[in-house]
Amino acid sequence: MAIEVPAVRILIVDDDKAICEYMQTLLEKDGFDVKTQSDPTVVEDEVRRGSFHVVILDLMMPKLDGIEVLKRIRTFDSDLAVIIFTAHPNLDTAVASMKLDAVDYIKKPFNVDEFREVIARVMKKKGLARTPEEQLHKIIGDTIRSMRKAKELTLKQMSRRTGLSISLLSQIERAESSPSISSLYKIAVALETKIQDLFGDN
Repeated sequence: MAIEVPAVRILIVDDDKAICEYMQTLLEKDGFDVKTQSDPTVVEDEVRRGSFHVVILDLMMPKLDGIEVLKRIRTFDSDLAVIIFTAHPNLDTAVASMKLDAVDYIKKPFNVDEFREVIARVMKKKGLARTPEEQLHKIIGDTIRSMRKAKELTLKQMSRRTGLSISLLSQIERAESSPSISSLYKIAVALETKIQDLFGDN
């Protein structure tokens, strides 16, 4: 049975394109649908059009600072999750961010694990978090993909070893399909591992 996990759409706003690209790569790897914007003056229109779930907003930008952008967003959307991040944290901007209902305030450069925790917390608060079942499918898919790649096996070779279709194997790896125990058993045998090892380290 296929599981529908709606993509969580994130808009990253930072005048530093390198930071935008780095964060986009990081978040897309975690399965988010990410768009970046380095011109703060167009963010208001972008948010009106884009149906984003989360906006990650740099504080210090030319033309328009993050607080002003957040003020504009709040005139028409009071619920959108906005995370402020800045290389120059201070009490005034932190207080201003919280008054405008920013869900978090992160210092740059940020620790990747802490950043992921912030995103997970925001998603939970806004009711966007994956269910434990969906999370498990993602762990299984990621584990199978990394084990297959470590053995330098293609999906076609895995299909031959397991008798499962390439399409089903691909869906399992992408967490788009809920694998049966029998499928997991065949995959474990093909990867010369135990079935419980497919469930990751958790």
